[in-house]
Amino acid sequence: MEKNNLVGCIIQARMGSSRLPGKVLESVTENKTVLECVIDQLSHSKLISNIVVATSEKTIDDPIEELLQKKNIKCFRGNELDVLDRYYQCAKIHSIPIIVRIPADKPLIDPYFVDMIIKKFLESNIDYISTFNPPSFPRGSEVEIFTFSSLENTWKNASLPSEREHVTPYFYKTKKFKIMNYSNNEDLSDIRYAVDRFEDLVLVKQIFKKINKTPILMENILKLLRDEPSLLKINEKADHDEGYKKSLLEDEKTMK
Repeated sequence: MEKNNLVGCIIQARMGSSRLPGKVLESVTENKTVLECVIDQLSHSKLISNIVVATSEKTIDDPIEELLQKKNIKCFRGNELDVLDRYYQCAKIHSIPIIVRIPADKPLIDPYFVDMIIKKFLESNIDYISTFNPPSFPRGSEVEIFTFSSLENTWKNASLPSEREHVTPYFYKTKKFKIMNYSNNEDLSDIRYAVDRFEDLVLVKQIFKKINKTPILMENILKLLRDEPSLLKINEKADHDEGYKKSLLEDEKTMK
């Protein structure tokens, strides 16, 4: 299957992470940051025709735009905390009918896995597909895809803080959309190589150091972790759901 002009990827990125500030521009290898690794991995997708990084309008995120200019990657700047609005405005301006959502904390995103989910989405008459409702793949490999029309519907109607900050909860919390979850045969969701905390960054650096190929695929990572299970101890104790839990508390305040 060739690149589809309908399919574009929006990578959300900002410097203001509370758990690991500036993480998207932290070095993973000698010459690549976390964000550059995400972009480079996705550049091997055979189905994504358009990659845009959506960051905020805040001055702190200027270095992100400067990096993207050097790499000749499109940059959109929008609302920092209302990430749903940022996605909507970005997709609208760049005319992306089918959106692949990848946060910039996934430097080991598998482009072939992304293509498999895109193909599944294109073959199905659905509005939204994910790989983590419930999760069964390693954290750091998650993929979400949705149509612009369903994104617009969500943008108009989602009101809770968690729905605005995390973009897609409204899709699977309401019954408005045709949705699908792609599940793995084995639950591997305890494995994590998304970069949320310093320990995650240490693990990801080790994975890049030990797997000398481009792109790095999920199967390569899983083989490494089977061969060297001690690597999993690096980030096993970190609380990786803190951000979403915090936004749910904001929901409770809003509803009161």
